[in-house]
Amino acid sequence: MAPLAHTVPAEHRWIELSDGRVTVYGVCPPEQSQRCRIEHRLACPAQPLPDLWPWLTALRGENAPQGERDEPEPPPLPEQWPDTG
Repeated sequence: MAPLAHTVPAEHRWIELSDGRVTVYGVCPPEQSQRCRIEHRLACPAQPLPDLWPWLTALRGENAPQGERDEPEPPPLPEQWPDTG
């Protein structure tokens, strides 16, 4: 897997050098078309995903109660249906 480098947090993207070695690439922003390698633990479904953006995790925690709202009840049915005849 070689995702676009700008979509991967800097400390988790590895750029392949011309000699085949890889290096963590966190110094400057990559070009939009540049690809990178990522750590196995980021792609492996058997491993827990690390907290890459603590601020986003905190925001999701704050937003969680809003997502758990009860569905609104439907309006009550009229006692008599209009004549459709």
